[in-house]
Amino acid sequence: MTEKKNIGWIGTGVMGLSMAGHLLEQGYQLFIFNRTREKAEPLASRGATWCDSPAQVAKNASIIFTIVGFPDDVEEVYFGQDGIFSKINADSIVVDMTTTSPSLAVRIAEEGKAKGVGAVDAPVSGGDVGAKNGTLSIMVGGDKQSVDTVMPLLEIMGKNIVYEGKAGSGQHTKMCNQITIAGTMIGVCESLLYGHKAGLDLNTMLEAISGGAAGCWTLNNLAPRIVNRNFDPGFYVEHFIKDMEIALAEARGMNLCLPGLALVHQLYKAVEAQGHGRKGTHALSLALEHISNIQS
Repeated sequence: MTEKKNIGWIGTGVMGLSMAGHLLEQGYQLFIFNRTREKAEPLASRGATWCDSPAQVAKNASIIFTIVGFPDDVEEVYFGQDGIFSKINADSIVVDMTTTSPSLAVRIAEEGKAKGVGAVDAPVSGGDVGAKNGTLSIMVGGDKQSVDTVMPLLEIMGKNIVYEGKAGSGQHTKMCNQITIAGTMIGVCESLLYGHKAGLDLNTMLEAISGGAAGCWTLNNLAPRIVNRNFDPGFYVEHFIKDMEIALAEARGMNLCLPGLALVHQLYKAVEAQGHGRKGTHALSLALEHISNIQS
């Protein structure tokens, strides 16, 4: 176990609540903040200490984790008037687990270095299931000394943890992850539409194809939710749109054409326009059903 330093945690949403909970279970003292306090109450009821701002978290903790929604939220949490960097102590370490832009991860690292603070970008993949089970994949960038210090904490939250290199590398790797998921998701949804139209029993069909070359996490975990008409979020549509837009912007900066990603992004914008932005990413099926005039 990492030396018993106080741990800060900012962001107790679908993912963060479970992830922080694992640290509590291992006996770490947590100082917590969330924009909506009631979402942090399950942690407070288990012994975590509520703080009124990110600055207060930073003042009390030596290692501060953040997992919030959008790049603007990350910006505010770190650089705002009551942000982490306004009160952080030298020799602390910040770990941003939000999926955000690689350039923002670099900026956080540069500001941290100026203040004598280590910085790690460590976005995750695995959804609500991985967060609850402590089996997330974690893609890590930042200075190696800080990464080594926080690695025992990351190992409480995830099983596949890979150090990718300098600051921003974890975020770039997460973009690769999201590009892959985007292509996989449309394939899974279209497969289910085809199977439905062909009159197949969809559960039986999934049993057959999940054991072959088509087998993947999305097919195993999200396809059954689509069949059962359960679109509760493991990861929000609106957040996935944000991720795809980061990837497309980075691709433009590298003079790179990603037509598959651009197509899936537009389909997800249709999902959002239909009022499903707070549903899970597998709600892509709803937009595709609408296009083909298939009634749910």
